[in-house]
Amino acid sequence: MKNKKQFIYTLMVSILFMSTFSTNVYAADPKLVTTLNSAFEKIESYIIKISTPAAAVAVGTGILMKKFSFGDEEKIRTSNKLIRGSLFSYGFILCIDLVLSLLKTLLT
Repeated sequence: MKNKKQFIYTLMVSILFMSTFSTNVYAADPKLVTTLNSAFEKIESYIIKISTPAAAVAVGTGILMKKFSFGDEEKIRTSNKLIRGSLFSYGFILCIDLVLSLLKTLLT
């Protein structure tokens, strides 16, 4: 009977010990992880800042190319590819930003 009580007491103390100290000891990120996270956030913000004007310039160039093609089918086809490609690329970058923001909120 004494061994059973001692076992239960030891089990309760160990569960209390693990639940108390496991969340407090490992809650902080290492300095390298924090540095890498901030670097990736800066890179992400730079990509978003650069991609918006780049997409606008590409779409504008495609529109002007289409406008001044004077009926040349090859220039019209090239301008359509340029406009479509730049819009898909910009949409892809925005979707990646959205997914990364969603993952960040789910993980924290």
